[in-house]
Amino acid sequence: MREYALTFVIAAAVTYLLVPMVRRFAIAFGATPPVRDRDVHTEPIPRLGGLAIYGGFAAALLISAQLPHLQNVFVADTWRGLLLAGGLITVIGVIDDRWGMDALSKLAGQTAAAGILVWQGVQLLWLPLPGTQLSLGPWLGAMVSILLIVVTINAVNFADGLDGLAAGIVGISAFAFFAYYYVVAVEQGFVRQSYPAMIAIILAGTCVGFLFHNFHPAKVFMGDTGAMLLGLLLTSITITVTGQFDANTAREEFNSGLVVFLPIALPLLVIALPLADLVLAVLRRTLAGKSPFAPDRGHLHHRLLDMGHSHMRAVLLMYLWAGIVSFAAVALSVFDSPAIVLTVTALVATCAVGLIVLPRLRRRGLLARRRKEGAGVGGDHNSPSDA
Repeated sequence: MREYALTFVIAAAVTYLLVPMVRRFAIAFGATPPVRDRDVHTEPIPRLGGLAIYGGFAAALLISAQLPHLQNVFVADTWRGLLLAGGLITVIGVIDDRWGMDALSKLAGQTAAAGILVWQGVQLLWLPLPGTQLSLGPWLGAMVSILLIVVTINAVNFADGLDGLAAGIVGISAFAFFAYYYVVAVEQGFVRQSYPAMIAIILAGTCVGFLFHNFHPAKVFMGDTGAMLLGLLLTSITITVTGQFDANTAREEFNSGLVVFLPIALPLLVIALPLADLVLAVLRRTLAGKSPFAPDRGHLHHRLLDMGHSHMRAVLLMYLWAGIVSFAAVALSVFDSPAIVLTVTALVATCAVGLIVLPRLRRRGLLARRRKEGAGVGGDHNSPSDA
């Protein structure tokens, strides 16, 4: 556990220290676009924060290779694939944040980065089914893997609309992944799960280090440079592991059969809201006769602001939802009492729903009070005592 803690600290510290330098570079480089109509900030903020995230990730990953208890996870070449693919997606993000890219060019770059990961062994080899597992084969597995990576990249990118939102959601996801894989690797003896546990804790560290500069009010934005990188790294955690232990053995070792579904389901559950936002945005824009990639102000975080939530409350609400779903899924997979977990989850979810409708209730109460006061003023003005 000490090696994981050290890796987390290195990732967070390097990212934190790199952000001020990246911010100055972004300003000098001209990556400080003017405020757009759909933006929620009122002053131009420099982008390219993803450069600091990539620097923190690369530094922690390379230092981890020198730690005694983590050296054995670098036998495969998947870590090289992460560095190469992460570097490519970072370059694409820099180009987009500075000069802009059309949707098809950006999609091609995302697909190329996903292809590098698959080439280096980050690939789905099977999918869990009730009572069995479905072998995908090399070609189908490669296509499904690339599709999952590209979808997650864009879902995280769509979520990057408020200060600290994308970094916080991905950080929560990474912590949940680490909790799950650490239990699998240490408590249950699946030693090969040490690799995704290490990547998860590094990703969590970079998110925490960046949030010190990105939480509201943000001093720097991660831009597409960081959002696409976070989506790439998040997906790589789950699909790296799928062929490294047998699903039937895992069913016998764990208390819950959910353990074999979690590597596939957890990232989708954690980004369920951004993913739903992505699907709804594509449908909304397509039905309106626009490009699916055309920006607008109809995202979930915009709706939360329009409902009356403050910037910070909207972000914390989405943190809450991500934490509920991800950690409840992890708990269900490793504990004997799913009823307890479901009960707690239902209670917290009820509180979350209450927070969502609270601004509307307050607004209705305020309007009703104003109407009553207006009626009272009108009544006094026409009363006999005033005549």
